[in-house]
Amino acid sequence: METLIIVLHVLAALCVIALVLLQHGKGADMGAAFGSGSAGSLFGSSGSANFLSRTTAVMAAVFFLTSLGLTYLSSHKGQERGVMSTHEEAPADPAAAIPAPTSPAPQAGQGESKAIEVPK
Repeated sequence: METLIIVLHVLAALCVIALVLLQHGKGADMGAAFGSGSAGSLFGSSGSANFLSRTTAVMAAVFFLTSLGLTYLSSHKGQERGVMSTHEEAPADPAAAIPAPTSPAPQAGQGESKAIEVPK
């Protein structure tokens, strides 16, 4: 499911880019009024602008919806397989988790004591 949404997302992005590049700017409309030749085109003088702008709006909506879908899928993926769900549970008694020492530690007064002489 996620792969299908990613493919649709990439295709929608490429279509939006292509459709935006195909559209004429605002200054191109003035050229059509003086007979630049676009009035006799397939869609008419303003038909291509409406068709391209509507198609761009539809593809932008598809891009927006696939973005929301991918966000939804990625946020719910973390609840299924989280970092904490793969670890072992902590022991109930924290003292039981501390290993016992293998040799007893020297206590105060048992080891050698060296007196420090201070010169006068």
